[in-house]
Amino acid sequence: MAACNKAKQFYLIFITGILLTACGNNKKPDLSNINLTVNIQRFDCDFDLLRTKKPMQQQAANMQNKYGSFYTDYIERILTAGNTADTAYFNTLRQVFAGKAYADLKHEVDSVYPDVDKQNEELTQAFKYIKYYFPQKQLPKVYAYFSGFQAQTSIGDGYVAVGLDMFLGADSKFYPALVQNFPHYISRRFTPDNIAPRVVEAIAREDMFPEDDNDKTLLAKMVYNGKIMYFMDKVLPDMPDSTKIGYTTAQLKWCEDFRSDIWAFFLEEELLYNSDYMKIQTYLNEAPFTPGLGEHNESAPKLAVWTGWQIVRAYMGKHPDITLPQLMAEKDAQKVLNESKYRPK
Repeated sequence: MAACNKAKQFYLIFITGILLTACGNNKKPDLSNINLTVNIQRFDCDFDLLRTKKPMQQQAANMQNKYGSFYTDYIERILTAGNTADTAYFNTLRQVFAGKAYADLKHEVDSVYPDVDKQNEELTQAFKYIKYYFPQKQLPKVYAYFSGFQAQTSIGDGYVAVGLDMFLGADSKFYPALVQNFPHYISRRFTPDNIAPRVVEAIAREDMFPEDDNDKTLLAKMVYNGKIMYFMDKVLPDMPDSTKIGYTTAQLKWCEDFRSDIWAFFLEEELLYNSDYMKIQTYLNEAPFTPGLGEHNESAPKLAVWTGWQIVRAYMGKHPDITLPQLMAEKDAQKVLNESKYRPK
C-alpha cells in the first residue's frame, strides 16, 4: 500500500512538473513597462472636411500639416487626382464628393466604424510586443482611409494606412460587384477582425523584413513566409491561427489532418529546390484550394506558407535559446529545415 502511495505521489510530481514546464514555455512577456498607445487617426473623417468646411484650400493645408507624406500619397497615388503642389486637383475632389459612390461608401464605413476602439486596443497590444522584441524599432503612425477598394493596407514614410472600405464585413453590399478582383474566398476575410493581423503582417513584410530577391527556391520562400507567420505568433499571441494565415477553420483542420501528406507531396514532386516562379506560386498564392491535393477541392491554399510556418515553429521549439530577432535575421533556409527535424507523421 505504501509503495502505491509513493508511486501516486511520484506520478503527481511528474505531471505537475510537465504542466509547470509547459506553462513556463508559453509564458507571455511582461509588457507593463512599455509605454505605447496606438491611436488610429481617422483620415477618412478629416478628408470629408474638404467637402463640408470652406475654404477647401485651408482644409487641404491643415491636412497636409497633420498627415504629412500620407496626404500627398493619397491625393497623387491613390486618388490620382493630380499634384498637391497644384490646386487644380481640387476640381477632382469636388467631383469625387459630388458622386453617389462616395456618399454610399462613406455611409457604410461610418456605420461599420463609428469608432475604432477595438482596433486601437488590438494594435496597441501588438505594437507593444513588437517594441518588446525590437526595442529600437520606430513604429509607424496608423491612419484609416478609403482605399477605393484598392488595398487593405498601405505602407509609406512613417505610416501604415488601413483601407476601411476593405474591412466592411464579408457580407458587405459592395463586394459582390468586385468579385472579378476579389472573389469570395478573399473577400470573406474583409472583416473588422482582420485589421490587426493585416497591419502587423504589412509591417513585417514591407517594412521590417522584406523578402530577399535572391530567395528563388520554394524552400527559401517557405522559410521566409514561415518566419513572418512565427513573428505574428509572437506579437499576436491570442489571435487564432486561422485568422493569422487567412484560412477557414475547415482549411486549417485539413492542413493539420494531412500535414504528413502535404510534406510527402512536396518531397515526391521535388518542389523544395524548384525555382520555377510560375510553378511554385501555386503553393504560395491566394486561391480557393490547392490543385492536385485533396478530394472535392477541399484542400487549403498557400500550403508552402503553412508548411514553412510549421518548419519554423519546429525549429524554434528545438532552439529555445534563439531570440525572435535572431530568427528573423537567419538567412539559411536549409539550416532552418535541417535543424527543425521536420518529419510530420
